[in-house]
Order: sequence, then structure tokens, then C-alpha cells
Amino acid sequence: MPQILRILLSGVLVVAVQWLFLGRVALWGAYPDAVLLFVAWVGLRKGRQWGAVTGFLTGAALDAIYGTWGLHMFVKTLLGFVTGLYPASDRETLTIVPRQAFLGGFVVALIHNGIFVTLLALQEGVQNSFLVTGLWLGSALYTAFVGILAGLLKDH
Repeated sequence: MPQILRILLSGVLVVAVQWLFLGRVALWGAYPDAVLLFVAWVGLRKGRQWGAVTGFLTGAALDAIYGTWGLHMFVKTLLGFVTGLYPASDRETLTIVPRQAFLGGFVVALIHNGIFVTLLALQEGVQNSFLVTGLWLGSALYTAFVGILAGLLKDH
């Protein structure tokens, strides 16, 4: 199967899992973001162009699903591009251990959620401490734990 088709099908699957399952398993109002982890992985593995395009397409799908037109698309495109700038010595054989998955997922989610929550608050005109504690920090931790699980499952 061609590489572009594999990544496209994987992106559709991750968006579907995010929408149908992970979007419904909130812990204290925080949601994990598997799509963000996928975009970061593609960016690390394939470079900034692949990361940006993957972020754009998956973000557009999430915007269509959740009705947040432009927010997911912008932030995920930006993060896909930035993670693609990170130099990996051998992108094709990139392996991520659980500790790296947690720290990388946490840092990427902190940046992503910070930008996303700021834009969401500006769009909706909302000032709420839950935006910081739940959606920014809580979702970043939750996403990092999902990153550990994805790293463990990827090896088997």
C-alpha cells in the first residue's frame, strides 16, 4: 500500500476514534487528543510539510465535526509544521519509548491546548478558570497518558 494512502487511512481512523470514543471519555472535563499525537508523529517522522498537511486535513475534519471552524485546523497545522522542524536523525526508523511519549505528548499538548484555549476564549468571549485547569492542563496530561498507551501498543 502506498505510503500516502496509509497515512491518509490512519488519519481517518484516528479522527474517527477521537470523535466516537475519546471525545466521550472525559475525566473531570478534560479530553485526550489522539489526533494531536498523530499529527506530531507524522511531523516528526515525515517532516514539516507532511506534518502541516496532516494537521490541516485532520483539523478540518475535527472542525467539521465539532463546529469550531478554523480553530482545530489552524492550531494542528501550526503544531504539525513545528514538530516537523525538529530534526530526527533517521526519520524512517524513529522509535519512541513511553517516557518520551509522555514528555513529548505533554509538551506538544501544552502548547497546542494553550493556543487553542486562548483562541476559543477570544472567539466565545468566555473567562473561566476551567479553561486553564481543565481544558489546558488537564487535557494536556490526559493526552500525554494516551501517548504512553499509543507508544506501548505500537510496539506490539
